[in-house]
Amino acid sequence: MSYPDGDAVSGSHPRLSALVARARERAAGQLPALALVYPGDALALDAAAQIQRAALARPVLIGPRELIIRAAAEAGVGAGAFEIIDTGAAASDAAARACDLARAGDVQALMKGSLHTDELMSAVVNKATGLRGPRRISHAFVFDLPRYPKLLALADCVVNIAPDLKTKRDIVGNAVTLLQQLGIAEPLVGIVAAVESVNPAIPATLDAQALVALSLQGEWPGAVVEGPFGFDNIISAEAARIKKMVSRVAGQADLLLMPDLNAGNMLYKSFNYIGGGDCAGLVLGAAVPIVLTSRADSLQSRIASVALAVLTAKPR
Repeated sequence: MSYPDGDAVSGSHPRLSALVARARERAAGQLPALALVYPGDALALDAAAQIQRAALARPVLIGPRELIIRAAAEAGVGAGAFEIIDTGAAASDAAARACDLARAGDVQALMKGSLHTDELMSAVVNKATGLRGPRRISHAFVFDLPRYPKLLALADCVVNIAPDLKTKRDIVGNAVTLLQQLGIAEPLVGIVAAVESVNPAIPATLDAQALVALSLQGEWPGAVVEGPFGFDNIISAEAARIKKMVSRVAGQADLLLMPDLNAGNMLYKSFNYIGGGDCAGLVLGAAVPIVLTSRADSLQSRIASVALAVLTAKPR
């Protein structure tokens, strides 16, 4: 099996390609160690080879050695090219070992292999042995959209199902930190709801009002937080103008806070499958960045997600 070199994953999304180039430059001095957790199938070993070929990170394969070697053979990948850390047969054993390595500083990021997401995340959120930080764990995508002038982040489309106000505060905090790590010193944040006016019958609009108040009190230094917005007037400055909205964020948002997982997940997939976009994604708020990829993800999305982890990981 042949693999693309780093330049071959540029695809048709130049802003994601620029992220990959920045990450490769950062990693050039010393490749960060990326724990690929329970890579038990050909797809996971293929991902390891792609990451290694892209010169972004040093994949460390964590799981049962024999399973990994069989998966490497299925993928046509030489297992000897990687460090393998042997664990018990259960996926939970690999997840726990990966968390141990991350806490010790031996790996700088985690990436999901062929285990279920909940098996990995159960180890990550374990109060005694996991990777919890001061904020609630959340997820953010960073999108390159053909008809939007810059990268656009969405949160939370993956982890938090029906976030309350406290959880939304942490989701915003995690995502703002991510954007600032990417060099956006003053992220423009739009809080999305069904309508752009506060309506007591729509709880998301009340949360938006409260989050704006928190921002004005200095909760997220540097960030500009506005809302609620309907989707039309957060994406289009012209739509906001027609509705006589005065906003710094409309049409220029760096981050959209979605009201719940249903809305976020549907918008994320619409951006990909209808809008011609592609994205990188990370779990945020843990001691190390965590890459959760789907079998349906493009090669560019996988590589860009690892690049995002490299750009936000703590130095070795």
